[in-house]
Amino acid sequence: MTVSQNKVVSLTYELKIDNASGEVVDVADASQPLVFLFGAGNLLPKFEDNIANLKANDTFEFTLQAADAYGELSQEAIISLPIDIFLVDGKIDPDMLRIGNVIPMQDNEGHPLEGVVKAVEDDAVIMDFNHPMAGKTLYFTGSILELRDATQEEISHGHVHGPHGHHH
Repeated sequence: MTVSQNKVVSLTYELKIDNASGEVVDVADASQPLVFLFGAGNLLPKFEDNIANLKANDTFEFTLQAADAYGELSQEAIISLPIDIFLVDGKIDPDMLRIGNVIPMQDNEGHPLEGVVKAVEDDAVIMDFNHPMAGKTLYFTGSILELRDATQEEISHGHVHGPHGHHH
């Protein structure tokens, strides 16, 4: 069996920034592997391309450029917001408006966004809504632990069920 459409893949990985000697930013080890339905669009497409056709116990190592991962940094995602929206009981909470602090917010359609405080001015707050991994080259290593056929229910729902399903 190989990693292919409608297979449930369990794998370990280590994600570093830039290359093999880069900073480790994410790990899934054998005790808590990444378990997903291949081809359902839940992972970066280029990540899936790089592990396609591997078998259980195969290892992988590949680099994704920013454009193939979370995109380039966008200047449009750095926005000045009126300071009034951050007032709590008419006051600014200095703990919340710290440079580098991540504040959960919503866009106009109510989708959750995370913004990083870049600067605080007298009447405005500069927020960066780029994905934390935007503009970064991602270096993955890991191995395929196990593969199985997805159930019809998993295929119709587009994700894994059971003990390893439904956690993101």
